[in-house]
Amino acid sequence: MTHRVAFVVFDGVTMLDVSGPSEVLRQAGRLGHPYELVLVSPSGEQVATSAGPGLTGATAAAGAGPVDTVVVAGGDRLAEQAPEDGLLEAVRTLAAQAARVASVCTGAFVLAELGLLDGRRATTHWRHAGMLARRYPRVRVEPDAIHIRDGRYVTSAGISAGVDLALALVEDDHGADVARDIAREMVVFMQRPGGQSQFSTAIATPPARSDLLRSVIASVVADPAADHSLPAMAVSAAVSTRHLTRLFGAELGTTPARWVERVRLDRAQQLLLDGHSVTSAAHHSGLGTDESLRRAFARHLGTTPTHYRQRFATTHQQAPPAARGSE
Repeated sequence: MTHRVAFVVFDGVTMLDVSGPSEVLRQAGRLGHPYELVLVSPSGEQVATSAGPGLTGATAAAGAGPVDTVVVAGGDRLAEQAPEDGLLEAVRTLAAQAARVASVCTGAFVLAELGLLDGRRATTHWRHAGMLARRYPRVRVEPDAIHIRDGRYVTSAGISAGVDLALALVEDDHGADVARDIAREMVVFMQRPGGQSQFSTAIATPPARSDLLRSVIASVVADPAADHSLPAMAVSAAVSTRHLTRLFGAELGTTPARWVERVRLDRAQQLLLDGHSVTSAAHHSGLGTDESLRRAFARHLGTTPTHYRQRFATTHQQAPPAARGSE
């Protein structure tokens, strides 16, 4: 059965917010799972993208016919000013009949303006997440997620995250194997889990002001599996444990133990995605035991390492024997 998807576009829309997810759905059709794509604009006419080229072949919402999924693309202006009435009406019309409503990047501002995200979890591009939260305080904005599903609504982070979103939609419709085959064909990551941070802990950590703390951070990131207990880090930095704890709190807003755990969790996630077993990921990330790894995954990601690896790893079947280890 063909699944009809309406992409809502407008003047200033980000081209990749449309072309990326569209290509995922086209690839699904090549694998025998057809999607019919319908381009909808507020006026039913061509729109100019932020990159310049126009998108032709659009129709008005009233003429789109029944659709199963609505995807509202993003554009910078949606975060800068309230969406215009024509765009809101187009999305309202389509969303009323669709089983699933999604947004890419700042498309979340349109859903929020319509009240569709009230009381729900949602995300958008990290640069605009603060504005989304301030403008729509009833939306539970999670600024660091790649994509979030809450009921029939799915919101995603910026630009390339639209590909992750589309892969997740295909997985919902046709299973993980189909989504994984599409990711391989497109040579993209299959697929960044929805709860995965838009940035690794190392990238997201603000630059430390003190040379001492910068050195400690660099040591942890370079070798997460080393001994990074508070006493060991304090000895290495030649300061007291109390002073090092104060530095972490003042400059990073967290404790040394929590920050080290997140760095190790980042490394464990990557090891699992690279095909390592749960035991291997626990050992080489510094989290130690399978049980410690499971607790960290449950606490921060709401899933288990085994489920995470089975769902998202693309290379574990080809991983060398040394990388597989025991589960």
